[in-house]
Amino acid sequence: MLSSRFTLLLSSIVAAIGIAEAGFIDAAATKSVAYDFIIVGGTLPLCIQRYDANAPYPSGGNAGNVVANRLSENPKNKVLVLEAGPSDEGEVEIQVPFFCPRLSPGTPFDWNYTTTAQTGLGGRSIPYPRGHVLGGSSSTNYLLYTRGSSEDYDRYAKVTGDQGWSWNSMQQYFRKNEKFTPPQDGHNITGQFNPAVHGFNGISSVTLSGSPSPTDGRVMNASAELGGDFKFNLDYNSGSELGLGWIQLTIGGGMRSSSSSAYLAPSFLARPNLHVVVGAEVSRVIKTGMKNGLPTFNSVQFRSGNGTLMQLTASKEVILSAGSVGTPHILLNSGIGNTQALRSAGVTPLVDLPDVGENLSDHPFGVAAFTVSSNNTIDTLNDNAVLMNQAMQQWETEKTGPLVNSVATHLMFMRLNGSVLGSNPDPAPGPNSPHYELLVADGIPVPPLPTEGNFIAGGAVVLNPTSRGSIKLKSSNPFDAPIIDPGLLKTQFDRIVMREAIKSVKKFYAASAWAGYIVAPTGGLEHAVDDASIDEYNKNTTQTIFHPVGTASMSARGAKGGVVDPDLRVKKVGGLRVVDASVLPFVPSAHPQAAVYVIGERGSDLIKAAYPQ
Repeated sequence: MLSSRFTLLLSSIVAAIGIAEAGFIDAAATKSVAYDFIIVGGTLPLCIQRYDANAPYPSGGNAGNVVANRLSENPKNKVLVLEAGPSDEGEVEIQVPFFCPRLSPGTPFDWNYTTTAQTGLGGRSIPYPRGHVLGGSSSTNYLLYTRGSSEDYDRYAKVTGDQGWSWNSMQQYFRKNEKFTPPQDGHNITGQFNPAVHGFNGISSVTLSGSPSPTDGRVMNASAELGGDFKFNLDYNSGSELGLGWIQLTIGGGMRSSSSSAYLAPSFLARPNLHVVVGAEVSRVIKTGMKNGLPTFNSVQFRSGNGTLMQLTASKEVILSAGSVGTPHILLNSGIGNTQALRSAGVTPLVDLPDVGENLSDHPFGVAAFTVSSNNTIDTLNDNAVLMNQAMQQWETEKTGPLVNSVATHLMFMRLNGSVLGSNPDPAPGPNSPHYELLVADGIPVPPLPTEGNFIAGGAVVLNPTSRGSIKLKSSNPFDAPIIDPGLLKTQFDRIVMREAIKSVKKFYAASAWAGYIVAPTGGLEHAVDDASIDEYNKNTTQTIFHPVGTASMSARGAKGGVVDPDLRVKKVGGLRVVDASVLPFVPSAHPQAAVYVIGERGSDLIKAAYPQ
């Protein structure tokens, strides 16, 4: 039986010969349609370009797919999405939550970027995963649903001068996005989350782990034993994050819930006013004139699947949703950025906006692992083909079992104590916001996965880094990948935070609740015994958890710095807006998936309000 998306794809082939149908269409068919809004997603070349069941679908990320969905709710709006990347339809490794470590880096589902040499990481260049598939990084991430601290959003409101970005104002959008569903195993979730702070009628599925972990009891006992920073928190998505809580995940029915499966579901793609062009490598936005004394950029140039350069114009707006790497790359290639830097790269400057591509903020990530006396860990499942086949059969037939989980079980959000913070300015958005996060994993959670042995691990994340990086042009060729410098662990403060995070992992696993279970630290952690050796361990092992933001930051209207105004319009120009993670001036104290969804939701309302009908 043909899938509903494949049926839509057949319709797109009809469109390719001149009949504009809903959903996926050939680039040539766009010439006969006048679009109100053009939404731009992924920007680099496709890996696959053919019409079949595995053909490329858009690689639009969280926010872009939200905007496409919400703007096309009004049948009077003609909406076009220009995107790139293979389909997530039928891709088991994307659909199965447990397989999230298999999706990046070095796969067809990843853009496979590499950073510049990172001084804070001992001069190492590291992979920089970004989703290259329908749903963008929401199709390749580790499925964690964390909103952040209420103080994160109140800081956004303060910096932008717009209370619409405050925690209280954004609650309507969290609920509009979220559809909280029971876990797949149907266990009693009383005491594992607070239903009062969740939405149950949204589009994106959120749930708790759907299969118990053998260490769940030990985790909760360790939390009760240690208390203090490790105290239990009923629901870290309440806006008060500090403490340990049960993990919440973007999973529904035992399968990943991405912006693709949610906001571009077949019922939405069937709208006759929503068109999607795949294989569209966007090179730049084009100046189309002047309006109210500002240059307008209502046109988009892109290369179609057959290599032809094309140009389309939106009657109302072009909306960039290409993410914190792709969006500044497009702006810079369009002549919008630092005038001197553009000239040096061989690009003609059109609008001097120096902060484009600057202020990149990302979460450094490290792992502290220990060998254990049990063979009942996720390592055994990954190593044992017989067990994996059994688990896969259970997932395929019932959508239950260990594969309905991600690879972590609990999260902890923690602050530095006063003596460690010392006289350093506090980069957190407020006194109730964390400096770092710990992830509890019943095995090694990230690649390279071990081929033997059994482990327990603690992931460590610097949540409010002071280091900043950038996205810059490599050349004047818009199809060249950009220069990516996330600046990981560049500042002494960030190195202190990562050091304290590793110490906290050690403290947590030293609790008596782990007696007889944990054997010894491993992977170099056994040599990290004091501040200097922990710093050396971090320098040699820290990666990114791929949460870049800030490269097209919001600032107050009329502010000297920043890239977009609080309504997400690009400063100094008309007809152009940015709706993605790049607009966040600070990385949230969380995995930013939830934040990006609500940026898309509020951004959609801001656009609708500008064009009342």
